[in-house]
Amino acid sequence: MDLHLDSLDRHFTLPKVRKVAMARPFAWIQLGWEDLKAHPGPSLAWGFLVAIAGWLSLGLAYNYPYLFTTCITGFLLVAPLIAAGIYELTSAREEGRPASFGQSVRDYMKNLSQIAFLGVILGMIAIGWERVSAILFALFYGGEAVSLKLLFASLVGEYAGFTIAWFAIGALLAMVVFALTAVSIPLLADREVDAITAMMTSVRAVTENLPAMLVWAVLIVALTALGFATGLIGLIVIFPVLGHATWIAYKEIVQ
Repeated sequence: MDLHLDSLDRHFTLPKVRKVAMARPFAWIQLGWEDLKAHPGPSLAWGFLVAIAGWLSLGLAYNYPYLFTTCITGFLLVAPLIAAGIYELTSAREEGRPASFGQSVRDYMKNLSQIAFLGVILGMIAIGWERVSAILFALFYGGEAVSLKLLFASLVGEYAGFTIAWFAIGALLAMVVFALTAVSIPLLADREVDAITAMMTSVRAVTENLPAMLVWAVLIVALTALGFATGLIGLIVIFPVLGHATWIAYKEIVQ
């Protein structure tokens, strides 16, 4: 791994990363909560926007089970892009500048082209997963209309192997996306770097802090699941907390 990263450094100028303790993500959540309390209005406004994105995603998937993991994955792709506005709020607080929703939107535009480029890459991943899901459902279910109830029932039925494999592939894709975006979007919001450099830095941050980043990924999934379990209402608060915490994580890890 070190040889591979050294090879990358010879071709790209990547920011250095620090190592953090395995339990550090719990502190990030606590500090994220403190940031939310420091400017609740603009933070909750971003939370409301991501809740709307979640409602739209679930609405698309409701009658099309093969879109279920696609829309969830798509939501997890879009959410970090929206969170860039929250990163700006935390940055403003750190620098002693006034923090408002409008200012965070204006700051969001500073490196918009590279953030948009990263969004296109993530969108292509989501579209590819949607096509793979559609093909697999057509092959295994023979074009039969499949409800979400039938999909989950098939976990112990005739198509148990397929369904478990399908969920496993979705989880693997989510892990890849997490590695690409763990610190890349706050890096793009903070510095004038390109999207490829940001993604490679993110992968390096994850691989060099694997225990802590696994804990961080589990916390994100658990809190996001809690947000979904409340009909996305809870996500209005959970999302900005995670957004602030992600900025704190980025600042601690990337030099």
